Amino acid sequence: MAELTVLFLCPPTSRFLSALKPIPPKTKIVVGDTPEAFSREDLAAAKVVLFNGSLGPILQKIYPDLPNVEWLHCLSAGLDAVLTPEMIQIPVPLTNSRGVYARSLGEFALAGMLYFAKNLNRMRQAQRAQKWEQFDIEELHGRVLGIVGYGEIGRRTAERAKPFGMLVHILRRRPELAAGDPLVDRVYGAAELDSLLAASDYLLVSAPLTGETRGMLGAAQLARMKSSAVLINLGRGPVVVEAALVDALRQDKIRGAVLDVFDEEPLPAGHPFYSLENVLLSPHSADHTATWMEEAIQLFFENLELFRAGKPLKNLTDKRSGY
Repeated sequence: MAELTVLFLCPPTSRFLSALKPIPPKTKIVVGDTPEAFSREDLAAAKVVLFNGSLGPILQKIYPDLPNVEWLHCLSAGLDAVLTPEMIQIPVPLTNSRGVYARSLGEFALAGMLYFAKNLNRMRQAQRAQKWEQFDIEELHGRVLGIVGYGEIGRRTAERAKPFGMLVHILRRRPELAAGDPLVDRVYGAAELDSLLAASDYLLVSAPLTGETRGMLGAAQLARMKSSAVLINLGRGPVVVEAALVDALRQDKIRGAVLDVFDEEPLPAGHPFYSLENVLLSPHSADHTATWMEEAIQLFFENLELFRAGKPLKNLTDKRSGY
């Protein structure tokens, strides 16, 4: 078996590099986060490039010096920051880490629903004030979970919602693809977004960011939601129009929001989301478990074995579609 050169395009101090032991046999891994970090010989020999999503521009810069590259792998699941027009034109197959983070994100979505259903914020406030003040709470049982973006995150959330007795409604461009799905109680076509919004008690937004999904939930769409509804965004911030969401939350047009993703990250100081009592905010760390980096690397190594064997790779993406 000939030695396989793999470029790891990431900061040399990256935490996930500790998961590289044991390195598969006959594999040479070269790590760097600048074009200068790689010798001409390594660039010429490289057949595989693993890259941190934020370093997509560096990959684009060194690509002309990778004459033998056959496969690119992105450590992140989202590709919106990676797929520039130039990257889309690259003919080399691109895989991503889709699904690696879905389990923990599904748990976080459920935690967000329970946070609002049980009014945990009010409980904590009363505890701090040493007030004994009884009030009614809600069950998730019988509530409708609407899902925009029924991919890995959507399915993992549905798996966790069903045992609570929730009804799962999803939006799909091709409703027939959900036929027979035991997790799904109702499917809406692409033209039925307003109906899904009106039916949902909790709305999970887990769609990838593409030209079609950017800004798909603006003021008009948020106005279709119940005033008691909670929006949960675990996909990409710009799928929801941020200014419209702030307005809806300030005016209690919806009950609240659970947010892990934002237009600008880190979220700047003074942003309204920090001070809104009806927002549960995560600093884009809802999937940062103790093992998330190791699991991402494990998926890459599994694909590396498939690549060596000439077999189809997992998580092949459609660069033109954006996911």
